[in-house]
Amino acid sequence: MADFDAAKDKVSGKVKETAGKVTGDKSTEAKGKTEQMVGEAKEKLSDAKDKIAEKFNDVVDKAKGKKED
Repeated sequence: MADFDAAKDKVSGKVKETAGKVTGDKSTEAKGKTEQMVGEAKEKLSDAKDKIAEKFNDVVDKAKGKKED
């Protein structure tokens, strides 16, 4: 779900930025750029969360393996 939200923010932000450029509306352009940055941040946070979960699971698996020996 977080990946969808990140992608939605990036696409929506790009549309707003482009609309702002076409119409000369600096405020809309800035809002679009900001929304894209929020999407990027969400994506990076999701990636980091996945990596942490993977490392945690590796540690748990190793601990279980040692217990069974």
